Parts: sequence; C-alpha cells; structure tokens
Amino acid sequence: MDNNSPRPRFESSLRAIGVLDEIIRMLPLKEREMREYLFVLRSQMEVDEQQFEEAQQALVEFNEAYEKLTSPANRLATYLGSMEEDLCNIALGDGDFLSNYDPKGDFDPQEFKVGTRVKVNEAYAVLGDLGYPMTGPIVKIVSVLEDGRLRVSLDSQGMNSRVVGRSSDLEGLDLAEGDEVRMDPNFRVALEHFPVQRAKDYYMETVPELPWSKIGGQQNAIRLIRDTIERPLLYPELYLAYNKKPLKGILLYGPPGCGKTLIGKATAYNLTQEYRKRTQQDVKEYFMAINGPKILNMYLGETERMVREIFNQAREKAKEGYLVFLFIDEAESILRTRSSGRYLNISNTVVPQFCAEMDGLESLQNVVVMLTSNRPDYIDPAVLRPERIDRKVKVGRPDRDASRDILAIYLTPDLPIDPHLMCEVHDGDREAARNALIDAAMETLWKRSPETEFLRVHLRNGGTETLYWKDLVSGAILASIVERAKDLAIRRAIEGGKETGLRLEDLQESVRMEFKENEIFPKTDVQEDWLKLLDYEPENVASVKPIRPEKAAFSATRSNVV
Repeated sequence: MDNNSPRPRFESSLRAIGVLDEIIRMLPLKEREMREYLFVLRSQMEVDEQQFEEAQQALVEFNEAYEKLTSPANRLATYLGSMEEDLCNIALGDGDFLSNYDPKGDFDPQEFKVGTRVKVNEAYAVLGDLGYPMTGPIVKIVSVLEDGRLRVSLDSQGMNSRVVGRSSDLEGLDLAEGDEVRMDPNFRVALEHFPVQRAKDYYMETVPELPWSKIGGQQNAIRLIRDTIERPLLYPELYLAYNKKPLKGILLYGPPGCGKTLIGKATAYNLTQEYRKRTQQDVKEYFMAINGPKILNMYLGETERMVREIFNQAREKAKEGYLVFLFIDEAESILRTRSSGRYLNISNTVVPQFCAEMDGLESLQNVVVMLTSNRPDYIDPAVLRPERIDRKVKVGRPDRDASRDILAIYLTPDLPIDPHLMCEVHDGDREAARNALIDAAMETLWKRSPETEFLRVHLRNGGTETLYWKDLVSGAILASIVERAKDLAIRRAIEGGKETGLRLEDLQESVRMEFKENEIFPKTDVQEDWLKLLDYEPENVASVKPIRPEKAAFSATRSNVV
C-alpha cells in the first residue's frame, strides 16, 4: 500500500469488533452469505472479548492479593504525643521514632491520645489509631515524681524499676505509692490505674463507749495505763516543769481472752473524755486498730510501706488535733525477733522500719502507741527498749474477786430471771437473785474436785501440779459462760412455750459445757507456747497432760474404794 494513500477511517478504533462492524457496514446488501458469516464471527469475537476482560480482571485481583500477602506487615506502636504539625513521637519496642502521618489516612491527628496503639507502615508512617490496648503487664508504683511521671517496679523485689509516663486518661489523676498500673506493651506509658487498698481500710473503726467500770478484774493494769498515758496529756505543764517526757508506747501482754484489746479501746474512750473535760475542747479520738497479720505482705517492701503509711496517718491526724491511739494487735507477727540474716526474714526489714517510725514521734504529744501480744518473748528487743515501748503491762488471768466482777458486768440487771428463784431469794429481790446466779457460777467454776481438774503439769524436779478450771479462767471464758446460760434459757422458753428466765442450773451447766469444749490440748511440739500462756517457764516443765473427764471419774471412783 502506498504510504501516501488515505488511511481507513476505522484504523483509529482499538477494538477488533469495531473493525468488523465497519466491514459489515461497507459490504453491499447482496452479499448476504458473507454478511451472515461476518455476523457469526462478530458474535464469537464479542464472547472472546468478554472472557478476555474477565481474565484480565481476575489477574488484577490476583496480583493485588499476592501483593498484599507478600507486602511487609504493618507494625503496632505506642503513641507518645505530637511533636510538630505533621510529626508525632511513637515508641516501638525499645526505640523512639519521629513519624509522619499518612496524608491519605481517614483520621484527625488531634484526636490521638497518649498511650493508644497506632498502626504504622514499613516507613513508620502512622496509618491510623486503634485505641488503648486491652491487655498489658501490671506493675506497682514505687514513687510519683514531681512532674507527674511514675517510677514503677518491674519485679516483686523492687530491684528493677523504670520511669514511665502517663496516658491521656491518667493525666491529673491522684496516683500514690503502692498503687498498681497497667502498662502498654512497650513499657512506656501507664494506661490504667488500680488503687491499692489503703491501710486505713484495715485500722479505722469507731470507738465504742467503754468506761473503766466495764473493764473487770484489771485494776492494776488500768491504774498503770492512767498514770503513764492519761496524766501526761492532762497535765502537760506539770510534766514540762519536771522536764519529764511523756511515754511513747506501752505493751499489753498476757494470756488470750483476758481483755488486752478491750483495755486498748477503753483507753482511747476514757482518755478522750477526760481530755475534753480538762481542756474544755471538743477533742475527738482517732483509734487505729491494726491487726498485725493483716498487714503482712509477700512482696518485699510492701509491709514496710504499710508501716510508713500507718505512722504518716497518725502524724497527720495528730497535727489536726485528734488524740491518736495506734493499737497494734498480735504485735509479735510483724515485730518478731530478727534472724542473723542467713535466711530472708521479713522482720529483718520491718523491725528497723518500725523503730525508725517510733523515733520519728519525738515532737508529737498526742499519739499513743499500744502493742498487745500473747508471746512478748517473740518481739524484737529493739522494739521493747525504753523510749520506744516504755512500759510493759501484764494483763493476767482474773482472780476470784475479779471473776465475780466480770460476771456481774455480763449478767446485766435487766436480764430475765426465773420467778421461782426470785421468790426463793428475799421475796422477789431482783438484785439478790442476780447475785445468787453469780454465786452459782462462781461455786462451780472455783471448786477443786476431780470434775474440775483440767491439766496436770509434770515438773523436771519430779513434782506434779494440777491445774483446775479456775486456773485457766479468762474474761472471754466468763463472757462465753453467760452467753451459754442465755442459750439454755432461750431454748427452754421456746420448747416450753413461755419465758422462764435464767436459773442457777443454767449457769452451772454452762460452766461445765465451756470447759468440756476446751478439752483439746496441743501436741508436744507446741507445748512451749501453752506453758507461756500458763505462766510456767518451759525449762522447769517436763510435760503437760490434759486430764480427760473419764480419767477424772475413774480416779474419783478409786478414791472411794477402801
């Protein structure tokens, strides 16, 4: 073909089917067979073209899927804040990056929060915000820095720590030492706050009305407490004239159930009442009843932190004008004698912390520290030295007169009394009938007979001593005897259909029931603990054996045989 000849009009069309349509149009109408073949060809070419387009589309989709599967994965980073208008600071592992925002991203960078997860590509450009992570390690706050950052402990021993920032949601929140926070996966930002249970949840309580008249059988202990604790607060000018410092602390020790905790509460109540009368001021007591075992914690340093917090609270309340009574029950559990250091002992760190806090009470005149213990020999001597715990008061078992006083406190005058008893005693004199109930209990409790034998102590010098019920009596046992007598009277009233009141037999039977339930005696390996509670020195005793009721009955039978 001549290069200068005119080019066909259909050459500009890119589709072959368009060329075929042009040929069909140019054919004369008389070429009928030719046109039919061309129509068939056109139809086939249209089908082929459609299949080719579908194959091309499938190939494109395949290539897109292949490219997506083989492209580098997007990374998750922690957003640390914006630096400039188009830059932000992100943390990925141990590295920090200044990253750009994806200009095609459908997000507002101003809405990003510190600590949230962001998606970044292989160029570390931020593609979007995924919100806060739902999981992460929990760590404990060691201290809160002045600028709000947190020093957290990464292990239970506190040996490995790290300074971290706060998330946007924790900004301005009052975080304290000992609280727990959840960290982001990169350990850069604290995300969630878990406040630790404060010591005040353990030791704050309302002091009941407990005048000294409700404490029976402990007049010597009460007198010493009033002399050593009450007078310095009531007469400070007199103590100042003699340059006499008030006592810091006092130890109440003795057998369980004899009123140590009760005396502590009564001290807080009565001392506050006397102080109000003396100063004409509306002074309130702040009684901090701390149970030693409750503040023990397996984590190193946690118990010491609790001790610091307790004394800090005492100082704050004292400065506010309260009379603060720091009452630590079961003191031997946290202030036990320190070991040589060969083995890890919590007392090795708690005792020095306690001593340091006691020394820090020098300037406070209205803080009283009271410890109680069944085993004062277990308490570290550094705690019990003068100018820390200055006085040791033994709260012993009540004698006969003291036991009677205690029974009179629990057998209140308003209790129902059997009418027959009231008729038998001074023609219905209620007070005389009440005294008869007390006498019945005292007679059963204090008699020396095979029935009341409880323990037999074999001494190393060959001697033997027998302990009776009366030798093991305590305020708690006397209170339990009265409660048992009430149970018997109530049961009788329910079964009989009418109230009859307390009888002499109720008190007598309740005494027997009380000691029958307390027949259990410890094994030999803890015998020393019981000897201390019985006021026996272990080195003088070979063994202690309980006397069973059947053995006592057998002994009584043999004694009647000639």
